[in-house]
Amino acid sequence: MDIMEAIEKRHSVRQYTGVPVSDEKAKVLLDAISSCNESGSLRFRLIRNEPEAFSSPLAKYGRFSGVMDYISVAGPRSPDLGERCGYYGERIVIEAQRAGLNTCWVGLTYRRIPGALSVGKEEKLLGVIAVGYGKTQGIPRRTKSVSDICDIRGDEPEWFFIGLRSVLLAPTAMNQQKFRFSYADGMVTADPGHGFYTNTDLGIAKYHFETASGKGPEIWKLRRKKCPSHC
Repeated sequence: MDIMEAIEKRHSVRQYTGVPVSDEKAKVLLDAISSCNESGSLRFRLIRNEPEAFSSPLAKYGRFSGVMDYISVAGPRSPDLGERCGYYGERIVIEAQRAGLNTCWVGLTYRRIPGALSVGKEEKLLGVIAVGYGKTQGIPRRTKSVSDICDIRGDEPEWFFIGLRSVLLAPTAMNQQKFRFSYADGMVTADPGHGFYTNTDLGIAKYHFETASGKGPEIWKLRRKKCPSHC
């Protein structure tokens, strides 16, 4: 499965079989985590065979079941931490999909287990990514249209719209899709919008955009805002 196929087929999954991730597939995750930690200056970790984080009433409210493994999403505190966590976390999510695993970004509906989800004094835990063998492959969710997330001027190149169509497949907190994109003079501006985890959502969306459009980080002309308490 190539990356674009994985992006198209990947859907959020909340119900898992309760079977821990195999050592072979865990190695795929660990390699991806190591690469993303180095590139993004992050502190992601794979927590294996630990069901307690998703055994609380809060997790049941979020309709999670059978979660045995998850990835902690964390890094040193900084204004752009949410965006970096989203970008590199989604890269790991897509590698998991390519390896035959299912995933779900989780911001609130889990219990913080001492030891398993501990972070340093100058670090911040933004959430976790549930990973494992889903009971289903998930279902497509409702999404906005390209015109909902972009002010179209008429001079945009085709690669810009290819990127935006992939952006619309990106998971966001509560399916809010509050980001907006625009194109001018060969550069792309991306704004996260306002709400919970919108900076993280923007990082996820930017990973999708770059992957589909074939463009790199040099394409961005980002209007940044101060990172709120929930990034």
